Amino acid sequence: MRSPYGLHIIENCLTCPMREEHLFCNLPKPAVEALQAIKSTATYPKGAMLFVEGQESRGAFILCRGTAKLSTSSSDGRTIILRIAHPGEVLGLTSTIGNKPYEATVEVLEPSQINFLPKTEFLNFLAQHGEASLQVGKQLSANCASAYEEIRCLGLSASSSEKLARMLLSWAAPDITKGSNEARVALSLTHEEIAQMIGASRETVTRVFSAFKKKHLVSTKGATLWIRDLEGLRRLVAS
Repeated sequence: MRSPYGLHIIENCLTCPMREEHLFCNLPKPAVEALQAIKSTATYPKGAMLFVEGQESRGAFILCRGTAKLSTSSSDGRTIILRIAHPGEVLGLTSTIGNKPYEATVEVLEPSQINFLPKTEFLNFLAQHGEASLQVGKQLSANCASAYEEIRCLGLSASSSEKLARMLLSWAAPDITKGSNEARVALSLTHEEIAQMIGASRETVTRVFSAFKKKHLVSTKGATLWIRDLEGLRRLVAS
């Protein structure tokens, strides 16, 4: 079915054509049937908040289509974007399993389809389906590895240029063709949001991007970022 946001909505997990591509969706039929019975599907516009840091957890959210950003804020209003979530990820997972308040704020970056799993029903589902619990463990492990990489990037990078280069390389990694020195990245974040990811100011990010363009490391066209010299970025990180 079509939603107001132009998405092709898939209500039934059993007939989803992307089922095999997503970590949490790749389950045996009985588990998918049980998941289908407890989830509810909704669409969200760009800018919608799924939940807010500190809010009591009420369940987990499967991001089926679209992207979302996870952020945390200090008492004085400073914000850091923790990571960008992509289709197949389960959001609010740690808080739901641990029965704790949500640890981050999640904002939808584009029109998205999201399935909601109420806390009690979801925990019962995991208790009854070992395969699903294993998949949850895999995502928690992936989240932990991602957090380590972010800390490494912020803590070990000597400059904003190196931090931005590391981030661009990580974004491009899934689409880099072997032997190629170029890659294309969909740039869905503003300079302000990128600054929040690397711990810099918006002005610094704008200045670094300008320097990268002058060195022919990157170019932009609309919301598309072309990395023209992958090796150049790698040398910058290695230095």
